[in-house]
Amino acid sequence: MTTATHEETLGFQTEVKQLLHLMIHSLYSNREIFLRELISNAADACDKLRYEALDNDALYGGDSDLRIEIEHDAKAKTVTVRDNGVGMSRDEVIKNLGTIARSGTAEFLKQLSGEQQKDAKLIGQFGVGFYSGFIVADEVTVRTRRAGSDAGVEWRSQGEGEFTIADIDKPERGTEIVLHLKKDAKEFADDFRLKNLVRKYSDHIEVPVRMPKVETAKDDEGNEVEGSEVTTWETVNEAQALWVRPKAEISDDEYHEFYKHIAHDFSDPLTWSHNKVEGKLEYTSLLYVPGRAPFDLYERDGARGVRLYVQRVFIMEDAEQFLPLYLRFVKGVIDTKDLSLNISRELLQKDPQVDKMKSALTKRALDMLKKLAKDKEAYQNFWNTFGSVLKEGPAEDHANRDKISELLRFSSTHTDSATQDQSLADYVGRMKEGQQKIYYIVADGFNAAKHSPHLEIFRKKGVEVLLLHDRIDEWLMSHLNEYGDKTFADVAKGDLDLGDIEGEEEKQAQQETAKAKEDLIKRVKDALGDDVQEVRVTHRLTDSPACVVLSEHEMGFQMRRIMEAAGQPLPEVKPILELNPEHALVTRLESVEAERFEDLARILLDQAIIAEGGHLDDPAAYVKRLNGLLTA
Repeated sequence: MTTATHEETLGFQTEVKQLLHLMIHSLYSNREIFLRELISNAADACDKLRYEALDNDALYGGDSDLRIEIEHDAKAKTVTVRDNGVGMSRDEVIKNLGTIARSGTAEFLKQLSGEQQKDAKLIGQFGVGFYSGFIVADEVTVRTRRAGSDAGVEWRSQGEGEFTIADIDKPERGTEIVLHLKKDAKEFADDFRLKNLVRKYSDHIEVPVRMPKVETAKDDEGNEVEGSEVTTWETVNEAQALWVRPKAEISDDEYHEFYKHIAHDFSDPLTWSHNKVEGKLEYTSLLYVPGRAPFDLYERDGARGVRLYVQRVFIMEDAEQFLPLYLRFVKGVIDTKDLSLNISRELLQKDPQVDKMKSALTKRALDMLKKLAKDKEAYQNFWNTFGSVLKEGPAEDHANRDKISELLRFSSTHTDSATQDQSLADYVGRMKEGQQKIYYIVADGFNAAKHSPHLEIFRKKGVEVLLLHDRIDEWLMSHLNEYGDKTFADVAKGDLDLGDIEGEEEKQAQQETAKAKEDLIKRVKDALGDDVQEVRVTHRLTDSPACVVLSEHEMGFQMRRIMEAAGQPLPEVKPILELNPEHALVTRLESVEAERFEDLARILLDQAIIAEGGHLDDPAAYVKRLNGLLTA
């Protein structure tokens, strides 16, 4: 029996208390998940020891046969999972088991609704590893010893807000977790049940998972000896790295379970791509597109990347050098023969072989998404989850801009729906005869885009316009210059050019109207002074009296507001005011007396700014002028 010394009781981090409360109250509908999580952690510990031992073979201590063992005791109602991996020191135990060392914890807890079904999905999305043991156990004991150390540590907790930690004697390195099962979880203290769970969830684990097998002893002649039993250890899982097996021999269920193992996710992936490359470069890749987004998806400095193996030796957890930042949602494994076993993050950044693999893996990932796009419903699920991240691609990856363009989805006046489900190929296929440009508008929200006065002439002529309402959209369009032989045109910038959609008679009539209104345009410009860059007659409006536009190469209104909110100083830009010569208010402006002219001109300007989604410098002055006009 181990003797505990230097024993102390500590409190869990606040977030862990809340999480354990949820775990203990059985939010999981599938409780058997706990075994997969504990085996996964044990396999990671073995991988880490194998890696550390590359530089220090003494860490093996004469025992390089890495393994995971599972035992149960039906009478004591316990299940034990142990490994001879890297183990933990006392400080590591407090850090790893007393806190949740992962970004997004606070955000995760904020999203909990109190409704069991919804919260269970959130926990599954978050992934909690070790803590899943409390789903089936009312007390958990962990005994561990760090490789290369003589100091053993014991950690105990009933998941009620605190844990006890003590120094113990532990002859072997590694970690042993003892689950004291709840009354309603005694089913797991069963040999047949545990073996089935290992084969169901952890067959792909490269480390052998062993369980004791009790047989009747035999004499030298092979005859059974009554009343005599012998215990041997039986490997229950396949114990072969899944990615090195032929694709034809791997079932979809096995691919799903392997994804859950490497991503610590509880839901199935949307799709995957498994490839072996031979030639100048030799490597195997297995890439996945998750079905759910992690909480740190929009933290560009968060953990990302694939698992790196060199000749099936685990090297690195989050090797971000193999995929660009806009594909940070992709999970997977890469196993290569072309890198050193002692490769580091710094060396990866300088290795030309890595650049070649990154280029190939990026194309592989984009091709995987292109294949997924053939399933409209599945791809829409992907886009709703990761579309905003993929929109970072054209700015970051010029070489693959065309491939990324094919994958983009937008809202459009074709459907007038906020759902972004229209591709650029869809748009081009619906273009009117004579149309040379892909028209779009950027706004702070979908309704602001949908009801913008800039769309009036396009709706009248049946010309489709993309409605861009994500914060990233204007930045995206500044790097997306063309699609095939079609260029993009912001309908809120520069002169409106509908090309051959407008006939010569229309263009001639517009020129004549502009000439007839020259005196009015001059009077309005004089009245507004430096508040506008220019005043001109427009033919883009059918129902509104006025609108504001920017010069073709100016930063858009939406991007300016985002930059200003971030504290970025920007030079002041004056808008261009365009007047609809057919509107009653503009007609009235021509006949209004001089003292009221400026007030009405400024009301038209302010209304145009408001319709665009902008903010007035002096709202009170606008209200005063409007009230004066209404009571005149």
